[in-house]
Amino acid sequence: MKIDEAREVRTTCPYCGVGCGVLAKVAADGQTAVRGDPDHPANFGRLCSKGSALAETIDLDGRLLYPEIHGRRTDWDEALDLVASTFSRTIAEHGRDAVAFYVSGQLLTEDYYVANKLMKGFIGSANIDTNSRLCMASSVAGHRRAFGSDTVPGSYEDLELADLIVLVGSNLAWCHPVLYQRIAAAREKRPDMKVVLVDPRRTMTADIADMHLAIAPDGDVALFTGLLAYLGQHNALDRTYITAHTSGFGQALFAASALDLAGVAAATGLGEDELVRFYSLFAATAKTVTVYSQGVNQSSSGTDKVNAIINCHLATGRIGKPGAGPFSVTGQPNAMGGREVGGLANMLAAHMEIENPEHRDRVQRFWSAPTVAENPGLKAVEMFQAVADGRIKALWIMATNPVDSMPDADAVEAAIKACPFVVVSDVLAKTDTVRHAHVRLPAAAWGEKDGSVTNSERRISRQRAFLPVPGEARADWWIVDEVAKRMGFAEAFSHPSPAEIFAEHAALSAFENDGARDFDIGAYAGVDAEDYDALVPFQWPAPSPGTPLWPAGHLPLKGGDRMSPPISPIADVAEKALQGKLPISPLEGEMAGRPEGGAWRRPEVKSSRFFASGGFYTPDRKARFIAIRPTIETRTSPDHPLVLNTGRVRDHWHTMTRTGKSPRLSQHLAEPFAEIHPLDAQHFGIGDADIVSVSTADGEVLVRALVTARQRPGSVFVPMHWTDQFSARARVDALVAPITDAVSGQPASKHVAARVERFAAVAFGFAMLAERPASIDADYWSLARCTAGWRLELALKAGRDWPGFAASLFGADALGETLAYHDVAGGHYRFARFAGSRLTGALYLAPRPVAVSRSWAVEQLSADHADRRGRLAIVAGRPGGNSVDRGAVVCSCFGVGANQIAEAVRGGCVSVEAIGATLHAGTNCGSCRAEIRTIIEARRLHAAE
Repeated sequence: MKIDEAREVRTTCPYCGVGCGVLAKVAADGQTAVRGDPDHPANFGRLCSKGSALAETIDLDGRLLYPEIHGRRTDWDEALDLVASTFSRTIAEHGRDAVAFYVSGQLLTEDYYVANKLMKGFIGSANIDTNSRLCMASSVAGHRRAFGSDTVPGSYEDLELADLIVLVGSNLAWCHPVLYQRIAAAREKRPDMKVVLVDPRRTMTADIADMHLAIAPDGDVALFTGLLAYLGQHNALDRTYITAHTSGFGQALFAASALDLAGVAAATGLGEDELVRFYSLFAATAKTVTVYSQGVNQSSSGTDKVNAIINCHLATGRIGKPGAGPFSVTGQPNAMGGREVGGLANMLAAHMEIENPEHRDRVQRFWSAPTVAENPGLKAVEMFQAVADGRIKALWIMATNPVDSMPDADAVEAAIKACPFVVVSDVLAKTDTVRHAHVRLPAAAWGEKDGSVTNSERRISRQRAFLPVPGEARADWWIVDEVAKRMGFAEAFSHPSPAEIFAEHAALSAFENDGARDFDIGAYAGVDAEDYDALVPFQWPAPSPGTPLWPAGHLPLKGGDRMSPPISPIADVAEKALQGKLPISPLEGEMAGRPEGGAWRRPEVKSSRFFASGGFYTPDRKARFIAIRPTIETRTSPDHPLVLNTGRVRDHWHTMTRTGKSPRLSQHLAEPFAEIHPLDAQHFGIGDADIVSVSTADGEVLVRALVTARQRPGSVFVPMHWTDQFSARARVDALVAPITDAVSGQPASKHVAARVERFAAVAFGFAMLAERPASIDADYWSLARCTAGWRLELALKAGRDWPGFAASLFGADALGETLAYHDVAGGHYRFARFAGSRLTGALYLAPRPVAVSRSWAVEQLSADHADRRGRLAIVAGRPGGNSVDRGAVVCSCFGVGANQIAEAVRGGCVSVEAIGATLHAGTNCGSCRAEIRTIIEARRLHAAE
């Protein structure tokens, strides 16, 4: 793609499942700026800190730009021939289940579709699973058990219409900030709206909560079965809805009544008065939405948790109605798209069931496939266990980093290292997974590839390219197609562009459907390249008007021909929608089409919600209550007395392959940490900012201690993002046992028995460096980007030759002048190296965590230091009289620090809004507003003393 003039492209954010619209403006010189799309119905112009920093992550630093075989550069033909021939030979010698694909919610729907088609329909195995198994498989299983289909009933609009929002296992303020801000804005308009947070930690989401239930790990089943029993006891049921549209209520209510209120309190760790207040609020509030996320899903009882929540909504008829329903929010940009195309090992494309012979036959006929896998394949944890024991001998990993993100991560890494043939398609040349690949295939990145994604409310949006594809990188769908051709399946994998793949995907959704399946986007089965380019965001279902698009038994023609009648929204309508002249979704207004006779037809208008009047996708069209008996699960022991909970932080994403490139996103939390309650810290002899060992039966990490009362006593929280690329020993998923939910196969990443110990460091260090060091000889280290280089935290068990250690970090061969300060008796050492007027590195060492202003220090890498006297401030580690120390960054969007906020409070800003008006902090994504309020309250308390 040649850039010859400034232009702005509508695309979609590649982070979480909110699916925010993005406007990417590319200048004639190639400079890119990103802002929220005010017309996109998911975010209406808002972006979180990660989305706002997207332009900082699109450079080519570290990119994989050409195919490699055993580390040797090669061309695409040799690489693709080797992949195809090795997979084909492995299948011939060991059977089709000896190969596997492990894919990702980072893939676009078109990529996902062809990968699933190749594995399940042409190789004939279901050994394709996705990293989405790690985040939302329990929701899928719960939906299918209750509804007969993987259907999310509601829409984001319900969050604004509800009178009560129950957030369960969801730190919405940090993990889905745009949805959090939609709720916060709605609450400002309607102060009577209530919010309940159910979470072991008092996260920043608690800032808008009227009630925080600090539930015990995995206490959710007991909480919601107890709620169902309470609803029955207090006649708070919708018996008309239960009778007309559900089955199994009696058994579910009987099972839920196994624990009385005291028993529920014991199982949840909550007080009986707390339970009654929550239960009575739920019972009295008709317009209730229960939003749940990884705290529910990532559990060995995750599917039961989901169904316990759904049971309560079915029992009260609070489903599919404005402001009412259970709502699963997904963690990845295209987790939903993967579900739609059958990216999970136990599903078929278009929400069909792999166990159903009629569904298999339908998909096989549609694809004209030689076979379709007859049984579910290996789910993620099982898949890597099969790699380890040799059952899987050829593995293709696409757009994900399982060496860091899978439970039992060290065992997963060992399995990949031992696998006879590993292919990795990725964007970066160096990740903890890519380093073990025999074949490395360079994939196009966000901003370079075209396709579609589906967000948590079933809204399909386009990701559009606005940058040229660098080097020899290619789209993932193209790579899969080319391998399929070389395996002998050219006729079925000759897609000239993603538009044809999307049209095929849409056609399959409608094929022999006629309302029998929830997922139907048949209105787009005839989309051509022009229509696809102009596609506006729409929610499914979006069936073709009138009769089913594909008559029974009628197959797509071979080659590039499409069947008639092609019903398609045309570019003119898309443009009108973008201009606000039509609703965004074609189902919310008039849609133009081109039926055979050329006449315009209005399609049937369907609600953006499911199930208000029943119509479930079970054989009797009734929802199924699931009988769930609450249990109390304990995994701790005297050797491992704490519960480890893993999760996300505000400004980083997955394994930092994208966010790790942004200096702005590394300012807020620059190193891995463990949140520990003060009582536990005191018990284990741990001080704030100490380095601690967190260990389980499966491994150990070294992280910084963050002592905070926001953590539940008896628990410790460690984020999942840090890898061997950014830290010495912080791959926290190496600590997580491969325990999974029996129904969904989703790992239990939030309830792991652990212990913490103080790491006995003799020296702590902090450094800022213009260049990334080639090696770091330290027991603990954590590296993060800053504006003009890198920042580095250190801890060591034994002393070093400190001048030599400094030289190794600065680069032993680098020229320049070094200033040094040594206090041998006190154990303090400081070094600063200058090349001309430029600071190239500084190192501070002390027997305790180093007291240096990090935000001020890293700014010195981009400052001029011609004044030799001013260089002494660098060695001192603190700003001179005319310099400003903004303090630890609180607002990443505008780079506002804690000291600046505190100073503004001293100057009279006594509200979050006043701070925003003065410093802009909290006025973009808003995810820092809770922290700003904490600083304001702390200053008030200090002033009152």
